[in-house]
Amino acid sequence: MLSGSVPRHLLPYVLSIAWLVFGIEAVTAAKAVDPGGELPPEVARILAAYDMPARTFSVFVQDTAQDTPLLVVNPDIARNPASTIKLLTTFIALDELNPGFRWKSEIYLDGPLRDGRLEGDLYIKGYGDPYMVIERYWLLLDQLRQKGVREIGGDLVIDNTYFSVPKVDPGAFDGQASRTYNVNPDAFLVNFQAVNFTFHPDPESNRVSIVAVPKLANLELLNRLGVSDRRCGGYQNGIAIALGGQDSNRVTFSGNLGRYCREYRTSRAVLQGPTYAYGLFRSLWAGAGASLEGNLRVEAVPAHLEPFHSFESLALGDIIRLINKWSNNVMARHLLLTLGAERFGAPATVANGRQAIIELLRERGLDFPELRIDNGAGLSRETRISAASLGRVLLAASDSLFRAEFVSSLPLSGLDGTLRRRFRDASLVGRMHIKTGRLDDVFAMAGFVRSRSGREFAVVAIQNEPGAHRGPGEEAQSALLKWVYRQ
Repeated sequence: MLSGSVPRHLLPYVLSIAWLVFGIEAVTAAKAVDPGGELPPEVARILAAYDMPARTFSVFVQDTAQDTPLLVVNPDIARNPASTIKLLTTFIALDELNPGFRWKSEIYLDGPLRDGRLEGDLYIKGYGDPYMVIERYWLLLDQLRQKGVREIGGDLVIDNTYFSVPKVDPGAFDGQASRTYNVNPDAFLVNFQAVNFTFHPDPESNRVSIVAVPKLANLELLNRLGVSDRRCGGYQNGIAIALGGQDSNRVTFSGNLGRYCREYRTSRAVLQGPTYAYGLFRSLWAGAGASLEGNLRVEAVPAHLEPFHSFESLALGDIIRLINKWSNNVMARHLLLTLGAERFGAPATVANGRQAIIELLRERGLDFPELRIDNGAGLSRETRISAASLGRVLLAASDSLFRAEFVSSLPLSGLDGTLRRRFRDASLVGRMHIKTGRLDDVFAMAGFVRSRSGREFAVVAIQNEPGAHRGPGEEAQSALLKWVYRQ
């Protein structure tokens, strides 16, 4: 059973029981899990070789067809799960909203449209679409042109008020403000604010050319790069990339690239959500032969305007595959905010998103007193959950009506996502749907393993220990997964 002695098919009805009963049931479940289990010998040997105590390592393994775990070690200790918390966020979103849920983005015209010319401002209102990448943004603008808009006489106005998210330094977590994994949520987030830069050294001219994709009309690139006889490789191939701050529209490149090096590629998050969307709008719009005479404003759509056009996102079933296969942080954060808005109304806040997830879990008989969700993505030092609780989430997902959609969203061993280069042994390829998580001093894995005997196991392993992320955690947890495969 997932909780006490209540059958799984009756768990949703436990909400009608008082809060005290939830607490008793959680204690009962905790007592049912033996904290005295021992790690498989091969796992214990790896930890001992790195001088890492077994007490830093939590494990939960259970056959999805059985009612009791096969193996538990330190199962009830609250630990930082890193990105494996995305499994909780994506499961509860999928189970509550259903795989067909879609976000919308709306276009409003504040003025008459005559012969293809809008005499006024064009508004875009975002509702949190997590995957408005460049191709889909182009499609939105193409649909706008198909409806007769060719010239915009006023401003482009972006309404991102559906999310109420404080403006914070994206580098606050690790000092890497321009890394795409640190991008902040925005109700009209376009292309994750990412620009891909390709650098080509030219030994004859002693210069380095830079190609930026996509091209943003409001982004200035200052190229101070040269070529030298330095060896290829090293940190960023010797290229320093400086952004002028959150409100700057300039990126400066300096340093030297080896004259005989191959091209070098990297990506960075630039500008802010609305300014990025504006810059890409201008580039795509002009590239299609259309015009925008005004500038950017960021404000709410006037109450008297009606939508001129509505654009739908990918379905949630597709979105969670992108989140879990590639561990996309900002998309997971959008899910948390969306759950808050769906349950409590707009504007979405992080606090409402956290509360929505806690309530939705309890409605499913999943009450985790130790749970600290933070942003729902795992990019946090505050997130906490026990291996037993995350294991119960996996078992609930296994019993869910949308089990197939959830399990298929996880990286598949040796084949795709973040596991495409791991577990390449013929016997292991395709046997594991596993989400990994890594932060400094944190390594975690969670998901499903199909053993050689044909049994399916829910598996969770979390280690919090200095240096765990540098290799020991992955090595020990890989040994655990192989042990589960042999069951």
